[in-house]
Amino acid sequence: MIVYVDILEKLAAKGWTSYRLRKEKVLPESVLSRIRHGLPITTDTVGKICELLDCQPADILKWKPGD
Repeated sequence: MIVYVDILEKLAAKGWTSYRLRKEKVLPESVLSRIRHGLPITTDTVGKICELLDCQPADILKWKPGD
């Protein structure tokens, strides 16, 4: 299973609060909600987040064995 590694915290540290992401239409609330609840997001969304954070997918995603 893929888990997210502090995506929202890393975005906030770069100045991308949930409010700003929604207001500037960078990421919709539905995507932010999916991240908060650990639900799948698209590779396009992962790419956009990596662009905002100037990072690689491995910096925000981690694989852990499923149940």
